[in-house]
Amino acid sequence: MKISKLTAGAIAASIISAAALAHGGATGIVKERMDGMGVMKEAMKVLTPMMQGKTAYDAATVRREAKNIAAHAGNALTKLFPEGSLDKPSVAKPEIWQDWATFTALADQLQTFSDGLASASKNGLMMTGTAQGGMMGNTTTMGSGMMGSGTMMGSGTMMGGGMMGGGGMMGGQPDPGALAQMPADGVFMMLSQTCSACHTRFRTE
Repeated sequence: MKISKLTAGAIAASIISAAALAHGGATGIVKERMDGMGVMKEAMKVLTPMMQGKTAYDAATVRREAKNIAAHAGNALTKLFPEGSLDKPSVAKPEIWQDWATFTALADQLQTFSDGLASASKNGLMMTGTAQGGMMGNTTTMGSGMMGSGTMMGSGTMMGGGMMGGGGMMGGQPDPGALAQMPADGVFMMLSQTCSACHTRFRTE
C-alpha cells in the first residue's frame, strides 16, 4: 500500500487543528484530558511530515512519539471521561456516554495502533521506498492475521469500509504482531484514521 501524501496530510492536519484549541479556563479532569490531547497533538506534528517524506525518517523519533501517543490512549484516555464531564471548554459530545462501547473501542484501537507504530518504526516507509523486505507487497501479508480475513480490517478493503462508519471498526482489535511487520506509514495511516473517527463521532465542531 502506498500512502497518499495528500490523504495522510489532510487527516493529520485535521487532527492537529482539532487538538489545537486553547485550554483557556479548563480545570480538573477536563484540563487533564485536554493536556493529554495536547501531547498527542505535538506527537502528530512531529510524525506527520516524517510520514509524508518531508523530513528525514528517524526510527527512534517515531518510536518515541508513538509511545507518547500510547501513553494517552486506551484506559488512560477513557478514565478521563467520567460521565457528564462536559464543563467548558470541553469539546466532548454527550454521545460519548450514549455509545460508550464505541468510544472505548476507538481508545483501545488508538492504543494498539500507537504501540504498533512503535514496533514498526524499524521498518521504514513504504511511501518513500525505504520499507524493509517489501512487507506491503500483498493483502495476504497485511490481512489474514490482522482481523481474521483476507483484508486489513476484514470487510473487503484495506480499511474495511467501516473504519470511519463503525462496521468493520468494531470487528475486533488488530493483531500487534501483524502491525509490527508493516511499514511505519501504513500503521500511521490507521492510527490517524482512528483519531479522525473518534473526533467525527464524539467531538463538537
